[in-house]
Amino acid sequence: MNLADRLSEYIAAAFSGLWVQSYEHEDALAEITRLAARHKWSLAVWDIDRGLQVNGQPAENTGDPVAAIRSISALATPEGSALLVLPNFHRFISGAEVVQALAHQIHEGKQNRTFIVVLSPIVQIPIELERQFVVVEHDLPDRRQLEDIAHGIATEPGEMPSDAELSKLLDAAAGLSRFEAEGAFSLSLVRHGRLEPESTWELKTQAIKKNGLLTLHRGGERFDDLGGLDAVKSFCRRALRPRTAGESVKPRGIMLLGVPGTGKSALAKALGSEVGRPMLHLDVGALMGSLVGQTEANVRQALKIADAMSPAILFCDEIEKALSGVASSGHTDSGVSARLFGSLLTWLNDHESDVFFIATCNDISKLPPEFSRAERFDGIFFLDLPAKSEKEAIWKIYLRKFGIKEDQPHPDDNDWTGAEIRSCCRLARLLDVTLAEAARNVVPVAVTAAESVERLRTWAAGRCLSANEPGVYSRNARDAGKSRRRVSRGPSAN
Repeated sequence: MNLADRLSEYIAAAFSGLWVQSYEHEDALAEITRLAARHKWSLAVWDIDRGLQVNGQPAENTGDPVAAIRSISALATPEGSALLVLPNFHRFISGAEVVQALAHQIHEGKQNRTFIVVLSPIVQIPIELERQFVVVEHDLPDRRQLEDIAHGIATEPGEMPSDAELSKLLDAAAGLSRFEAEGAFSLSLVRHGRLEPESTWELKTQAIKKNGLLTLHRGGERFDDLGGLDAVKSFCRRALRPRTAGESVKPRGIMLLGVPGTGKSALAKALGSEVGRPMLHLDVGALMGSLVGQTEANVRQALKIADAMSPAILFCDEIEKALSGVASSGHTDSGVSARLFGSLLTWLNDHESDVFFIATCNDISKLPPEFSRAERFDGIFFLDLPAKSEKEAIWKIYLRKFGIKEDQPHPDDNDWTGAEIRSCCRLARLLDVTLAEAARNVVPVAVTAAESVERLRTWAAGRCLSANEPGVYSRNARDAGKSRRRVSRGPSAN
């Protein structure tokens, strides 16, 4: 249902205070104008720059918002309705006179069929008027509307892409406003002479950066750049496979729990390129605002952007650090963290968009238990220290990446993670030494944090899916035939 249809219903039901949340006032105003013309309603528009305009004609050029609100009464007729549209009126609604004038006019509008329509990018209604306004969202354009915009921009033969390329173009444009989509398509015509997704991705990256809530990752990583993790790779490929038009079941997401350095973040970043979806990085710290209610508004806005970019991947790294203070939130931050957590939980459980959520975690004991329950994630995978065969694959990847001859003997890599193998190869290249010499500078996390690693592996046994082998993770299966290095904890050895 578009904006005009929603407004038509509310006006028919005599909701005389309408707050339209919109980032595209010109487009919203055009829809309202067409709606008023269709029903033969009187339409007045006021803003601080142009003053008051009635039915498209300039009226009294007043800069007084209170006078503009009172002017709607003069347009009331027994035969029809009258609308007063107030773009960006959230800038004026804090004054006592404006609040009182709105309260009187909205109350009188029930009788004389006059309607106040506020156009604003944010919902910032004074408490005195909260029960008198109904909030209507002006949605971002869907794929059909984006395709119409593309056809309107590319009017010459050869400028429109093929059907397959058009689908990629619309994927790239999903989540842009109408104004941004027009700009992206026009830039593509200037650069390439036809509509290409690359220019659209560039504009989209800039648009997402503006609010600072999300970042768009467009790296070239693939699953082939990661050794091991075969089970979770296969699960993600199957979950995110292309679906038929009538298939309604959508994937929800996964949580990656594991030892630091085992490839959790790298897997999440590679997934977007692997399945051809945009990967959005959600930084929970960036959602925190200094003003009352700002954090909650930021969370809703970030999740709304993710939904608009569907199909997409939403990635939150080391989520336990962001949500670890939920239990004490009421005592430490006036409940802000708890409300942020509640908004995220609700979205994880109820969202219907095709957004695949990936959370990584190093210590699940710091997360509230309700976060990881069934139907919030499709699976919780444990990424253990890599086995011997997996290490061989990781060595080959990084030896090739850093241009090191593969005939060199590998150092003792017992209890090493993939990150430590990468570090050894990078240091060998950086210092121009052999792998064995570079290994002297590498201390594995399984030694420096041995107790934490063992506690994490013990907790995951029987509770998580294995990232390397199909089925539930088992300590016994992973440790079979594997000699563990014993580390002395005596003071003299340190």
